[in-house]
Amino acid sequence: MGLKESSSGILKGMVVMAALFVVFAGIKAASNMLVPFLLSVFIAIICNPIVVKASEYKIPKGISVLFVIAMFLSIALSIAGLVGNSLNELSQLLPQYRAQLNEEFAWLTTKLAEYNIAVSSALIMEYFDPGAAMGLAANMLSGLGGVMANLFLIVITVIFLLFEASSLSNKLHVALDDPEMRLNQIDRFLTSVNNYIAIKTVVSIGTGALVSLMLYIIGLDFFLLWGVLAFLLNYIPNIGSIIAAVPAMSLAVLQLGPAAAGGIGLGYLAINTVMGNVVEPRYLGKGLGLSTLVVFLSLIFWGWLLGTVGMLLSVPLTMIIKIGLESSQDGRWLAVMLSSEEEVERQIQS
Repeated sequence: MGLKESSSGILKGMVVMAALFVVFAGIKAASNMLVPFLLSVFIAIICNPIVVKASEYKIPKGISVLFVIAMFLSIALSIAGLVGNSLNELSQLLPQYRAQLNEEFAWLTTKLAEYNIAVSSALIMEYFDPGAAMGLAANMLSGLGGVMANLFLIVITVIFLLFEASSLSNKLHVALDDPEMRLNQIDRFLTSVNNYIAIKTVVSIGTGALVSLMLYIIGLDFFLLWGVLAFLLNYIPNIGSIIAAVPAMSLAVLQLGPAAAGGIGLGYLAINTVMGNVVEPRYLGKGLGLSTLVVFLSLIFWGWLLGTVGMLLSVPLTMIIKIGLESSQDGRWLAVMLSSEEEVERQIQS
């Protein structure tokens, strides 16, 4: 009897794995259509609290939705113009930066040769090229800009999502055969997702603004571009701030010198320590933590599956899956496997 149950469990696991592979293959094949929709859902979740707040003041939903869309379009177009102009200037200046770096390395190799240390400047350039880091950031932002080419489709989808948001909870209750609405897990799931993404967005905006202000005071070129990058990558906890700091520090080495680059690195560290360890936990709480390994693996997985947008939304998407698993009795064990060590210790102590 036990052997039969074990075989049945193994077979069930294999069927689930096979189904997941089929689903992932379908997502990969339909990524061009799915990415704008996911971005629309993400934007709608961010904007929905404004529409809900407006309804409390008896403002018609149509007017509040139009106001939110107008605000989103103005911000999106402003950021797109800023990023586009900055990337054009950066691409034109990259050869100049590389030539400047080559001169500095030539001076370094000459000094090392005086101490009988033979090092090729070309070899150093191959392994240490700040232009590559800045180019990686440019490619990431360009990939996001390619998705925003579907701006009209995204805006229309966001409008419909905002109008349908208030009835989504009722639809899920009826769809899951709960007409009396006794399943509180659904409401907790929707509330948790909304709170997580809304609060994370506010913290990310604050992080990007502080980074831009710091770089402006120091005098680094393209300070607004690096602020936008810090805002986007702040959705990736733990490692996002490190990735955002690399291009700015690389440019600082060329423009301002190693000392200024080190100061910028300390500034990034201070900003992300305060925003990530003081401000965010105060409003978000510590019950939504993900393991650092899970964060890294989700970045690789969603980036492979959905491209640049998948990388930027990797943690929110994983967070949504984790919240959904926590709401399910059968999936709670997997949610624990995705959790951070601190959260698991709190669950053990409680």
